[in-house]
Amino acid sequence: MERSQEISPTAVVWDLGGVLAPSGRAVAALAEALGVSESELADPYWAHRDDYDLGASPHAYWDRIAETLGLPLDTARVERLDRIDADSWATPESDAVSLLDQLTERGTPLGVLSNASASLARAVRRASWSDRFETLVFSSDLGLMKPDPRVYRAAGERLGRSPEQVVFFDDRPENVEAARAYGWRAHVWTGREAATAALIREGVLDD
Repeated sequence: MERSQEISPTAVVWDLGGVLAPSGRAVAALAEALGVSESELADPYWAHRDDYDLGASPHAYWDRIAETLGLPLDTARVERLDRIDADSWATPESDAVSLLDQLTERGTPLGVLSNASASLARAVRRASWSDRFETLVFSSDLGLMKPDPRVYRAAGERLGRSPEQVVFFDDRPENVEAARAYGWRAHVWTGREAATAALIREGVLDD
């Protein structure tokens, strides 16, 4: 007799910045620490972020920002800025946490897929709230960033689920479109209310 296979339940995968954690908090905290305005910091902060999220060192990232701003940064200050940055992005919003708790109570498998630096990845893995997730995948782990289709394939392999068994939330439409092209049931995050409605439509939550 052939042994029947269990069908893995749908997993819900989340982006971090702009979804679980609010955008803007890091730049505000770092601008205060540097003694500059948020508008001065925002451009260099984001201009060099891709390399950082792909695995560049904190010193390489902050040296480029310091050069743009004309500020000297020693090792101790770089380490402090890196901690502020990681902690800002690694602290989820209460609305997101309550939705995660609701899903966890139902036994829904959860994952994170985020473009994130190695420092941020470590901060998330240390955080108690990340115990809810069976899989945490970051761009700095892979050397690849969303919306590269290889990112979704790697995350799906780590989740152990076929594409149609994954529901995904991201705040960037281009990342959602790439996830859909791979076969994920992906949605643009616009807040807890809309996400809850999407999860009901997907059959993950009850109406």
